[in-house]
Amino acid sequence: MKNRFNNILGYIYKLESKIAFYPTLLSLAGIGFAFIMYYLESRGISGYLVKNAPLLVVNDTETARTLLTTFIAGLISIMVFSFSMVMILLNQASSNFSPRVLPGLISNSRHQFILGIYNASLLYCIFTLVAIEPNGNQYQLPGFSVLLSIGSMTLCLGAFIYFIHSISQEIQVNNIMDRIYTTAKTRLQYLIDEEKYTDVNFPNSKEWEVVESIKSGYLSHISLASIKEIASDSEIKFSIIQPKGKFIQKGMPILSFSKALDEDSLEAVMSAFHFSKSELIEDNYILAFNQITEIAIKAMSPGINDPGTALNAIDYLTELFALRLRKRDTSYVFNDEDEALISVNTINFDVLFYNIMAYFRTYCKHDVVVVIKLLNMLIYLFNCEDISASDYKSTIKKELELLYKDTKAALKNKTDLEHIESIYNSAMAT
Repeated sequence: MKNRFNNILGYIYKLESKIAFYPTLLSLAGIGFAFIMYYLESRGISGYLVKNAPLLVVNDTETARTLLTTFIAGLISIMVFSFSMVMILLNQASSNFSPRVLPGLISNSRHQFILGIYNASLLYCIFTLVAIEPNGNQYQLPGFSVLLSIGSMTLCLGAFIYFIHSISQEIQVNNIMDRIYTTAKTRLQYLIDEEKYTDVNFPNSKEWEVVESIKSGYLSHISLASIKEIASDSEIKFSIIQPKGKFIQKGMPILSFSKALDEDSLEAVMSAFHFSKSELIEDNYILAFNQITEIAIKAMSPGINDPGTALNAIDYLTELFALRLRKRDTSYVFNDEDEALISVNTINFDVLFYNIMAYFRTYCKHDVVVVIKLLNMLIYLFNCEDISASDYKSTIKKELELLYKDTKAALKNKTDLEHIESIYNSAMAT
């Protein structure tokens, strides 16, 4: 039962990234509130307020109809404009920055809430308009409900003003990179805080029985709590072979376990793996490195020609890499007795670092300013005190040598080469 509950939470977590998730919930809330008010009107709430607080009731049928029809038409116009602005934002972000940033923009809960407020208010106004009697008097007219529609329209106008402000900020590249960086930093810090143990006695899983994936897609979420429960009950250890966020093909090995499992337990374990066709940084911090790198490379293209954005991107990558140096390449899930039950593989630091630097070495080696920025990043990371593994330093040093070699082959200006060489020599001397 608990496994099923954890899996349901995993599916809800995936739904939250959809642009229609919160608008759908708020729309249903708007319909529900309209029926609640219809029930209260049938019990005479407007008639009671007419006698005791007449200012809280719209007591004229034509005025009520005019207000509601105006609100409905205005809300439809606001919704069309808002949805158009969202589409323009997504199109511009895809063209100027990277298509990979779109899932993060779509999953912005603030914009989803605003669109949901529009939908809820619109549906409430429609149902309230239908509730007006053809020949209504002060007791038949839902006057209090009409007054609430005025309040909901005022709320929508405030939300619209906030939406214009938010959308104008969201399209700025610095804010996009800052959002990506903040999300990845939060995720990385959480993973680092969870790594309380450095020396773990976990058995070699090479000879364990392997389970292949029956689905394909991005491995977006793993319900480790469900697997941990099965591991504790069955006294078995698991090794998750594929890192989260990787695209898994059907038939690829995804999991291994130390001893035989019955079919029901195996099915429960496999249901803990959730696949998606989209990528979110909340699921996999590696995407932040890729997205910021793609923004930088796109900025260096002749069509955009914005080296300043590339320099800012390198600053963000420096901070993220400095944080990644504090994390180990393999994580573990422990029971209450501090025994490691599950081994969780992640993308190795050397693979991640090589992939990111390969982009910059290929597309930015001709720009001396960007190369100097990269050299300073590598020097800073090499001298970081938070390096958790000695292998990380050798990886950084290797990339420093590769960057210098490619830059030396690409640059022809003697002064630039001398400047690059002086930075490189001073770095290698330390």
